[in-house]
Amino acid sequence: MVSLPARLPAKLPSFIPGSAIVSAAGNVAHKVLYGGLADIRPMPRTLIDEGVLREVYRYRPAKDVPQEGDPILLVMPLAAPSSCYDLRRGCSLVEHLVAEGRPTYLVEYGEVSFANRNLGVEHWVEEVLPAAIQVVSEDAGRPVHVVAWSLGGIFALLSAAAHPELPIASLSIFGSPVDVSQVPLIAPLRPLVQLTDGRIVGGAVRILGGAPKPLVRWAFQVTAAQKVVTKPMAQLTHLADTDFLAQLEAVDRFTKGIIAYPGRTFGQLYHRFLARNELSGGTFDLEGREVRLADITVPVIVFGGATDGIAPCASVRPLVDLLSGAAEVRFHEVPGGHLGMLTGRAARTTSWPLLDAWMRRHDVTDDRTGASPAQEASIGANPQRRFSSQSSRDLRR
Repeated sequence: MVSLPARLPAKLPSFIPGSAIVSAAGNVAHKVLYGGLADIRPMPRTLIDEGVLREVYRYRPAKDVPQEGDPILLVMPLAAPSSCYDLRRGCSLVEHLVAEGRPTYLVEYGEVSFANRNLGVEHWVEEVLPAAIQVVSEDAGRPVHVVAWSLGGIFALLSAAAHPELPIASLSIFGSPVDVSQVPLIAPLRPLVQLTDGRIVGGAVRILGGAPKPLVRWAFQVTAAQKVVTKPMAQLTHLADTDFLAQLEAVDRFTKGIIAYPGRTFGQLYHRFLARNELSGGTFDLEGREVRLADITVPVIVFGGATDGIAPCASVRPLVDLLSGAAEVRFHEVPGGHLGMLTGRAARTTSWPLLDAWMRRHDVTDDRTGASPAQEASIGANPQRRFSSQSSRDLRR
């Protein structure tokens, strides 16, 4: 939780209007009496499938809201808690989707242990995501809109490229860097990594069995160093803004929930993504098999955060040119940092409406052709994309 003063300062700063003093006092009192301002109750959900580091949940529909459109599968990155999609009531992408009547699902990975140290990227690309997509399609009886954030977006792209038979209606990718040379925080480290061939960090990770929680949490926090330094002043100047203070609390809770990376996966990310910048060429070696992003045929929308320090737009935008085989590709720069672009306060009026419109555009409403009338009229139906409810159910793991 964000630490607020137990009582208002004796003399409020001159920049706080007199009309806001009552609201500020109320916020401080609520923090003291109830421990926080954010409503962090998770949206209710039901476990429908599980496997090794794979739990698939179905969110319960909103009361009196009809279920409409193809289902959505929310794909997490490694290490992040599922609150990235369900940050707090009033600023939760899950809450928004459920209120819109979308059948909404999530694939979660659970706590990583030393026993998982030998699992690599291929586990998520070949096992976890294909299984989750098939389960959701079978449960809903329709193709699936895959919505993925950060490293989850990389996994989703590789899964779609490696498994074109999957019942995917569209891909929505938030803040997934494919060209790490454009990440300012990483660029200065790459020569050192290349010089040492990754031995310094790689050896430590092998001993520990993975990247420990404190290291992963620090890596996330260091990108927001300026915000950490200025947060006390921001809190003081926004004492009357309940929504602002609640968002700070929820983000702090999210950061504290970050977990560890499996050792082999971390090693692959470190050597192949950071040192070699492998994905910038549009290909990835998956256990001896070349996976090409150009082989993705489904429509893809890509989001970049205007102030994202982890995956700046310059590192995300090249994905558009790499998706040369996709039926349609769009890129949108939206307000916010790495998390904010997905579930920040501004996302409610920027990212989310764009996502809603994209999914409506690519809903499969005609089972005979596997494409909506709007899609056929606007971009033409890809003859290689033919999905139906029955074919989705016929898929086998």
